[in-house]
Amino acid sequence: MATAALFTVSASTLPVYAAKGSIDVYPPNWWVGMESPLVELMLHGDNIANKKVSVNREGVVINAVTALDSPNYLFVTLDISNAASGELIFTLTDDAENTSNINANNEAGSAKVSHSSANSSSNLLSYEFSYELQPRDSESKSREGFSAKDAIYLITPDRFANGDSSNDDVAGYRDIVDRSNKGGRHGGDIKGIIDNLGYIADMGFTQIWTMPMLENAMAKYSYHGYSTTDFYQIDPRFGTNADYVTLSEKANEQGVGIIMDMVLNHIGSGHLWMEDTPSDDWINNEGNFVATTHKRESLHDPHVIESDIEGFSDGWFVPTMPDLNQKNPHLANYLIQNAIWWVEFAGLSGIRVDTYSYSDKGFLSKWTARLMSEYPSLNIVGEEWTINPAITAYWQAGSHRHDEYVSALPSVMDFPLQAALTSALTQEESWNTGLGNIYETLATDFLYGDPNNLVIFPDNHDMSRIFTQLGHDIDKWNMAMTFFLTTRGIPQVFYGTEILMANPDSSDHGIIRSDFPGGFKQNSDSAVNAFTGEGLSQDERWAQQRVKTLLALRQNYPNVFMGEMKHYAPHDGVYTYFRRAEEDDGSMIMVIMNKQEAKVSLARYSTMLSKYTQATRLSDKTVFGVDDTLTLPPMSATVFVVN
Repeated sequence: MATAALFTVSASTLPVYAAKGSIDVYPPNWWVGMESPLVELMLHGDNIANKKVSVNREGVVINAVTALDSPNYLFVTLDISNAASGELIFTLTDDAENTSNINANNEAGSAKVSHSSANSSSNLLSYEFSYELQPRDSESKSREGFSAKDAIYLITPDRFANGDSSNDDVAGYRDIVDRSNKGGRHGGDIKGIIDNLGYIADMGFTQIWTMPMLENAMAKYSYHGYSTTDFYQIDPRFGTNADYVTLSEKANEQGVGIIMDMVLNHIGSGHLWMEDTPSDDWINNEGNFVATTHKRESLHDPHVIESDIEGFSDGWFVPTMPDLNQKNPHLANYLIQNAIWWVEFAGLSGIRVDTYSYSDKGFLSKWTARLMSEYPSLNIVGEEWTINPAITAYWQAGSHRHDEYVSALPSVMDFPLQAALTSALTQEESWNTGLGNIYETLATDFLYGDPNNLVIFPDNHDMSRIFTQLGHDIDKWNMAMTFFLTTRGIPQVFYGTEILMANPDSSDHGIIRSDFPGGFKQNSDSAVNAFTGEGLSQDERWAQQRVKTLLALRQNYPNVFMGEMKHYAPHDGVYTYFRRAEEDDGSMIMVIMNKQEAKVSLARYSTMLSKYTQATRLSDKTVFGVDDTLTLPPMSATVFVVN
């Protein structure tokens, strides 16, 4: 059962915007009926910082107009609590008095500019632009986000499927398609995802998370999407904003929700803000590259030196990713409203936040609180790449914390469990190694506000494929996939993991994110098509079917996977856990993992099995009594439906 958005979006929701004069407005439109009645418009145009702003609509109040350090930006805060939907006409005119006092409630609905800098340059031009307030869909606020009933398919859009070759190269964008370059653009796009929604849904995935698809107008290495140069525009090499809406609509028709990957921490160096920065403090370290320390522990260290916190939070990843200063309230508003805009505009069922903890802590608290206020059942997952569960848990709402920090973040990526699983399957079994790693990691779930809402994964776009991590051993791959598709949490599978995609000779991200077989007609491996199964090896077909079978189990027993997990401490190299619905409806799943051949008496699990009579093995439907002794082959993960 998918938890896609509860309403549809259409081309009619595209923003209406027409300008007389050269003015850019962000966000490009807004909605009446939002939880917060305020919206702050960022206006950008030549020498507008000293302009007087007025609007022609009753019910729209200009609360504040603020200029910062650049002469080319104005921030206009509107109160639309009493406004009706429709077109607004804004006029920017010269203010002869050039005063810094705000006249926020005059009858004409206008306000004078409040300057936070001494910029008083004058421009005799007047500007007029239209702005659309649209009616909010009545079901938008109650949209249901992704949950433990779901399974997420992670896609690198540039490498999944090329559905529209006409947008492979776009005039004005320097990074052109070069399929021979592992770090270059390969031509995958939104149309390619739309064309293969049937495959995704048929496999049993109910959510799609794509790496970012906003504009990355960078000279090179732009395919990955993490160097945003326009927060309100889909990169034209992937498609248009309308195409993204179409993806959301068509995915919803298949019972699949769309999760957007958002980057709050940094931009690409090709962003307009690097040429014309709204304020001197908009970019950390005065716009100069200073590398982050990556020492996330400094945010939690009771012995910390303040400069270590700044070194982590304010540092840049690389020179081409300028680090944003979310302490600036106008930038914070911009990022908050941008996230809300995309949820509303595209009908999203969730958000994944890149490099979550690198942004300012106070801002993250405000960002999550505002999103969850507008969408109480939305799900948002933050990336915190640490194998320390105490640090991971810190960010999740409801978790036990060492300080008074308030977080409304529903979910976090569970890197500790991923690391525990790979260690469990690659280490020799002993009293303190092997499968005990999984048990010990799950035993720290008391740290989390909601462990069943964590996003779990065997691999992702930033690490080696799980098949490679496990030495290309298909039995270990099966143990890993079985575990992640049946244990507590929300499973995410990286595209191609279901067909044993690997990176045996390189850890380069461009190789890890290789083209999906069948998605590119000019591929050298064009005889292989994973969408249809043509050309796949016997092992690849088996792996694909195994994932499909496990995902079908999740869809057949959604209440079980929304429910609790119970496990027994590993004993004689055997680790066993159960999933059952919180409200006992007679459904339960049992999973037994073992690395050596083992004889297992089900009587050991009488506490869990006492109300049941038989267990049916998922793989071949063989039925066992709950007192039987099983002989399990080595390196196996066996799933039973307990009846």
